[in-house]
Amino acid sequence: MTPRDHGGGLDAAIARYGGARKDWLDLSTGINPVAYPLPDLAPDAWTALPDARAQNDLIDVARRFWQVPDGTDILAAPGASCLITQMPRLASSGRVRIDAPTYNEHAAAFQAQGWQIAAEATDARVIVHPNNPTGAFWDGADDSDLLIIDESFCDIQPEQSLISRVTDGRTIVLKSFGKFWGLAGLRLGFAIGDPALISRLRDWLGPWPVSGPALSIGAQALSDPDWAKQTRIRLKTDAARLDQLMTNGGAQVKGGTSLFRLYTVDNAAKWQDQLAKNHVWSRIFPYSKTWLRLGLPAPNRWDQLQAAL
Repeated sequence: MTPRDHGGGLDAAIARYGGARKDWLDLSTGINPVAYPLPDLAPDAWTALPDARAQNDLIDVARRFWQVPDGTDILAAPGASCLITQMPRLASSGRVRIDAPTYNEHAAAFQAQGWQIAAEATDARVIVHPNNPTGAFWDGADDSDLLIIDESFCDIQPEQSLISRVTDGRTIVLKSFGKFWGLAGLRLGFAIGDPALISRLRDWLGPWPVSGPALSIGAQALSDPDWAKQTRIRLKTDAARLDQLMTNGGAQVKGGTSLFRLYTVDNAAKWQDQLAKNHVWSRIFPYSKTWLRLGLPAPNRWDQLQAAL
């Protein structure tokens, strides 16, 4: 079974290095540190079961925001991770190609349902686009029976989206709301693809998979292209600032996106330890002794990172 390591885990870092949660700068994830501003919600968003209108409103704005092709369908779910666990059920178990290194939940989900991870032609293939943690985009050819394209970080560069491929009837694109909009705790994700595939996912998730507050907040955020445009500009500027800080400290830029940066350092565990002693939490990887990944600090926390370096 593929090991399942992730960013986060701040409680464990606090237990080891001390301090209160408010003292810590958590850069171990790729979540936008300047979240979409929460709107006022109607009381029944909390008290009533979500009705069809709220769900349809979210799907309509999602279709416009991502320019989803006609004749395809969209499903909102409680986070992209929930959808990842369901992907292996869309085809008979066999061989799936998942090129490493990448987000490890995909391999774990397929292995849990009896699939074999393979390097050659397969029954299914998973592409993380842009890849996590390298940031590389993919635009190749593939003839697998099922192609899953995880675009959890692609909203930073929407022109790179491969969403047009879902018209082929065998491709599903996954979208995460929590990363770019900075609201990971809302638990909202989307699957986009052929209506027959999406219908199966919808049946498996059952009624009311998405909470009323998530439906309302998601619909407003996806209806705000100006916020998205300004956010992309800020993220690009902040990513360049982070690169400058890190290279000044002796790291080399390996890759990443404008939501997280990947660096090569002499000893990743040593760097993580040094940062943690100054209450800055970072991400290292079990398959590399030299890769260190950092998310972006909030606007008022850059001094803490600079002091830690």
